[in-house]
Amino acid sequence: MVTMARPPEPALDTVPRPEPAPTDRAERLARELDWNLLRTFIALAEAESVTAAAERLRLKQPTVSNALKRLEARLGRRLLDRGPGRFALTEAGHELYREAVDIQGAILRLDTAMREIKEEVQGHVRIAMASHVVCPLFDAALAAFHSRHPKATLSIDVMSSRYAIESVLARRSSFAVCLVHEKSPKLDYRRLYREFFGLFCGPGHEFFGRTGVEARDLAGEASVSFVTDQMHDALRPVAILRASLGLEDRVVATSPHLEEVRRLIIAGLGIGPLPIHVVRRDVEDGQLWRLPPYDDPPAIDVHVVANPAARCNRAEQALLAEITHRIDETPIDARTYY
Repeated sequence: MVTMARPPEPALDTVPRPEPAPTDRAERLARELDWNLLRTFIALAEAESVTAAAERLRLKQPTVSNALKRLEARLGRRLLDRGPGRFALTEAGHELYREAVDIQGAILRLDTAMREIKEEVQGHVRIAMASHVVCPLFDAALAAFHSRHPKATLSIDVMSSRYAIESVLARRSSFAVCLVHEKSPKLDYRRLYREFFGLFCGPGHEFFGRTGVEARDLAGEASVSFVTDQMHDALRPVAILRASLGLEDRVVATSPHLEEVRRLIIAGLGIGPLPIHVVRRDVEDGQLWRLPPYDDPPAIDVHVVANPAARCNRAEQALLAEITHRIDETPIDARTYY
């Protein structure tokens, strides 16, 4: 009789182990993932620089870099594409950022949710505001809100329209008042008012105080403008105007804030666009001079932007309701400022 030899038992470390089920992987990730790694990643994604993220978080650069490596190792995905002159989120990085900001928003609002369990309206409203919004309707809404709910508190954070919208998406802000280029399906938009932009120069400019200047005379002049004054951004109508006048090739200085663009124009760095109704007093005081074209100036809409997925406290609900009511009751002609 022939006896067949039994194959040797495989070593324990060579036995294939079954892949964990997706639910098991998710539960393990939920148990082991450090929130601080996500917080660091959000700062990296928004700052677009390890140095800037470290400054924002008050950490050293190696600490931020090591946190990124740990997060990538834990998730098994490359999150950033970095190199000389290159800093961009990968596809996995974009997806993680969207999820992480939702988590961050929920965490930031926990304290508010706990303090809100009271009969009286005492919540806090954090508004992300584009610079130098001049709108009597909005001011009246703030006054009425404070009169009805004196124990509620407000804070206004001035930032570029882009970051204002990101802050609302991340639920760091109650709502935003800003310019809008592309609307996100995740947000609600209400037009607050419409304003018109004109071109201006400061006292040191050769055109200051001169009558009879025509639009064609502006070709080739140096200009200053807003960061969003681009064909693909919120101030596209202004960019089109500058291009039609031959100003687009010589933008010598930019800023996301109206006050700083105004400063650059008054200082004589170049011709620049400003909302006509906002700087009327500057024209009257001899700080600015309006330049052509005077007919059909570019119209820009300013919106109230809110996140319907955010859990609003009673103060936030009350102020948004006050603003929305006034928008609905006021025709757009009365909310259009020249």
